[in-house]
Amino acid sequence: MSDAKKYTIGFVLSLLATWLAYSIAVGHLVNAHAMIVVLVVLAVIQLVIQLVYFLHFGSPGSKWNMLAFVFMGIVLLIIVVGSLWIMANLDYNMMQRSPDEKNSYMIEQSNKGF
Repeated sequence: MSDAKKYTIGFVLSLLATWLAYSIAVGHLVNAHAMIVVLVVLAVIQLVIQLVYFLHFGSPGSKWNMLAFVFMGIVLLIIVVGSLWIMANLDYNMMQRSPDEKNSYMIEQSNKGF
């Protein structure tokens, strides 16, 4: 299969996945919870289309590309999970204080500087 044909197939599949996601979101074809699941599934399908047709994952010489992609996924997962963990910890610790205690704490920390 020629490169032009592969790119055309990938482009058409990408347009189809994008149009489907847009139609579902704008048309409210499913309820809110199901819409989230459907849109995430369509996003994963779009990711696979982009990886296979445009970034050539799965071709014979893509071992290092796949390794770099897995490493990027691990780093991204660490950043997202770590950020959520820190925000949940801050929320838990700050919600135990009264509004006056929060204000005095914030002023105290602000006066300390960096």
